[in-house]
Amino acid sequence: MASTSFKDRNLIAVIGDEDSITGLLLAGIGHINEQQKKNFLVVDAKTQVSTIESAFQEFTERKDIAILLINQHIAEKIRPTVDLYQQAFPALLEIPSKDHPYDPSKDSVLKRVQKLFGD
Repeated sequence: MASTSFKDRNLIAVIGDEDSITGLLLAGIGHINEQQKKNFLVVDAKTQVSTIESAFQEFTERKDIAILLINQHIAEKIRPTVDLYQQAFPALLEIPSKDHPYDPSKDSVLKRVQKLFGD
């Protein structure tokens, strides 16, 4: 059993494009903690892959995050890292964006489920 209870996890983190982040911030997911760390990363064409990977690592290691949402087209940039992630918390969900539709064949969680059920 993990040393930190799932009950302590009460935030949603997001790695996404500007439109996705803006919509989710307007919905109220934004948070900045005492160390001035945000629970979101806006990714644009200039964002380095290393920046995306470090944000992914930070969000998956934080004990206050329950769900990590990531635009699927951004997850593709760090696919090996995303595919290696297998923890229950924070739950990882790949979401579509305005310009990039969801492709179930690329979703790492869906691939694992299909493998589990032998599909």
